[in-house]
This record gives sequence, C-alpha cells and structure tokens, in this order.
Amino acid sequence: MKLLLEGVRVLDFTRVMAGPFATMLLGDLGADVIKIEPPGGDDTRGWGPPWIGSDSAYFMSANRNKRSIIIDLKKPESKEIIKKLVEKSDIVVENFRPGVAEQLGISYSQLSRINPKIIYCSISGFGQSGPYRDKPGYDLIALAMSGLMSITGEPDRPPVKFGVPIADLTTAIFAALSIVSALYWREKTGKGQYIDMALLDVQVLLLSHQAFNYFATGEEPQRMGSAHPNIVPYQAFETSDGYIVVTVGNEKLWEQFCKVIGRPDLLVDSKFKTNADRVINRRILIEELTKIFKSRTTDYWMEKLENAGIPAAPILTIGQILSSEHVKHRELVLEIDHSEAGRIKMLGTPFKLSETPGKVRTPPPTKGQHTYEILKELGYNDEEITALKNKHVVE
Repeated sequence: MKLLLEGVRVLDFTRVMAGPFATMLLGDLGADVIKIEPPGGDDTRGWGPPWIGSDSAYFMSANRNKRSIIIDLKKPESKEIIKKLVEKSDIVVENFRPGVAEQLGISYSQLSRINPKIIYCSISGFGQSGPYRDKPGYDLIALAMSGLMSITGEPDRPPVKFGVPIADLTTAIFAALSIVSALYWREKTGKGQYIDMALLDVQVLLLSHQAFNYFATGEEPQRMGSAHPNIVPYQAFETSDGYIVVTVGNEKLWEQFCKVIGRPDLLVDSKFKTNADRVINRRILIEELTKIFKSRTTDYWMEKLENAGIPAAPILTIGQILSSEHVKHRELVLEIDHSEAGRIKMLGTPFKLSETPGKVRTPPPTKGQHTYEILKELGYNDEEITALKNKHVVE
C-alpha cells in the first residue's frame, strides 16, 4: 500500500522534542526523513535513564522512521554535503535559536538559493520576530508565558505543567500540518516557502474558550483542577477506590444523571435548574456530588453511568491504557526490531487513512547509522567518505 508522502525527502536539523516529533509524523506518513545530527548526536540520546539499548527512552519516543547522518556543520567541507542534500530534498526543518541557522549556513535564504522549491520550517520558542524573539524556547517557558500554566492545577495550589511536553508536542503537530499544507501549495504553484512556527503562538491559540471567557468578562480565568469553567458537573470525582471523570454537557444528561445518583431532588432545586445555575452555584453542588461518589467504587459508578448513557470514564494509568484491548485493536502499541536493542515496543501511528495510512516502518536510528548509506546516495565514493571521516566532518 502506497504511503502518502512517499518520495518526499525531509532534512531534519532538529533536536529535543518539538522538531523531532514533527518530522517523525512526516516519517509516519512515508517521507524519507534524514536526521542530521551534530558530532555526539542529538542531546536527548543521553536523557536517561531509562534506556533502550544505548539511547534514552526519551529519544526513542520521537525519532522513528528516520535515517541518521552525523555532520559537523562548522567544518567547511560540510557545505558541499548539505548542498547535495538540499538539491535532492523537499523540506527542511530546524529548531535552532533565531539567527543560528544563518550562522551555520543553513538558513532559508541560503538554502532556497540552492533549491527555490524548498519548504523550510523554523521552530522556535517565540518566533523569528517580535520583542520575545531571543528568549529561550523551552516547553516549560512557553507554557508559563502563554497563560496555560496559570489555569493548570488545583485552586489555591501552585501552577503545574502537563505530564508531557505539551507545548512541544502541539507545536510539532501544527508544524507538520503547515508543512503538508505548503506541499499542497507547491503542487499547485511550483513555489516553496518559509514557515515560522513558534511554541508561544500555538499555546496562545490553545487558550481557546478560556481566552474568550476573558474577552467576554475581563476577568482572569483561574485554576480549577479537572473542572470546566463553563459546564457543571464536568470534572473528576474520587470514588471509594479510585477516580472517575463525569461530563454532563446538557439538560437531558443532567436529568439522567440526577436519577443515576439517586438525587431527583436536585432537578427541582432552583440553584441547579440550568447549567448556568449550576455554574453559579458550583461549590455547593460539587460538595454534594463529592460525598456521593466517594460512597461507592469506580466499577459501581461506571456501570450505572454508562447504562444511563452519561459520558464518564475511569482515570487510567499509563500501564492500564497501554495494555487495554482497545489500544491493542487500534494497533497503538507494536513491536519492531532495533539494530542494537533487539525487539522493542513502539507507539503506533494515529494516521488511519483508508488509502494511504501511516506506518511505523523503521525504529529510531542509532547515532550516525546511515552516514555511509546517505553519502553513497549523494555520489560520494568510499575513498571520499573515508577522507570526510578522517577530517571529522562526518561520523
């Protein structure tokens, strides 16, 4: 079965998470992703324990479906290698600090002179322009400055980050979407283009309804734990042996919900008659519901709520969801052979297209695993490759 981006080549100058995750998504869709690593490799190869083979589990999470070549971009001899690669490529992705790519000779203005049809995506913390341009671009910094951290966590407790680098991961998705859109544009016009992708830009968009709540009222949204600012009840509740989440999104569900929990009296209480009433009187209602849910087990409540058609779910651990029958059915956990670590587990791909589905084709590469192979494809002979290695231009 043909892959969607088969025949598309990506030069991946990125490291850590946002960039590598974006190029991994392109690799899932069939692109030939060449990961250009500095001497010593991507820093995250050493971000362990835990380890899978000699590389960190962190590195393995974002670098499948890629080939690795190590090039020292500071060596003059690297310029010819990059030129040959760019001539045969469609996409370049980098996530250096603004200005660094130009210093290394791989900026859009420099590479588009070699290949005017190149699609070039820069990923940074705050974009290539603006007062914050030179601030460090880390996931946690973007979360803090976007406002998202201010609304994440429990009331009267310190702000918290997400359990995964959500600013990096969401920016990666927007980067991949932008790149694929630019490919479509190039198909129609024959023109490449430059993409300026910023972690902060994406996180500000993700403020979504919280930003509009602020626009509507001028009041700062507050941390509410798992609760929803505009719907009640819509949050997590502790049971006698765990936690569940309950989402009562309309009045019909509210009616069913009150019957399930054995409290039809709440239906005639003017404080809770509509969702607007429940939002205003949130504290009183949640205190009552908290006592009710703690009186029974998770399984008890899940059976009652599901039978009544009320959206609810247990809060699962990572181990529980990864071992579930549904995840197995959706092929979201699979095994693949790694050249060093043997048989390893990988997360599957969510790209379920009927004609061109995504595919996990190759495991994350070892450091410089494909240097020789890629140089041979560019026309270098064995003697030339040995000379480049002796000069420490490549590894």
